[in-house]
Amino acid sequence: AQTVHSISIVGMTCDGCSSRLTRVLESSPGIIKAIVSHADGTGIVTTSPEITEATVFQIFIQQDLKHTFEAF
Repeated sequence: AQTVHSISIVGMTCDGCSSRLTRVLESSPGIIKAIVSHADGTGIVTTSPEITEATVFQIFIQQDLKHTFEAF
C-alpha cells in the first residue's frame, strides 16, 4: 500500500524551486513519487506506508530549504 500526502508549500518562486524539491524528495528513502508545483504552491508526495507526513517535513528541514510547509 502507498500513502499520499498533500502539502502546501509557501515560498517557491520558480520552476527551479519545484524541481529541487522534487529531486530532494524522490532521492529520499521511502518516497515513491513527488509532484511539486510552484505555480500552485503544492506538493503531492506518494510514500511507502511507514513514511509519515512528519517525515516528509523533516526531509525539507534537513535540506535547509527556505520554504514553509503545512498539510492540507
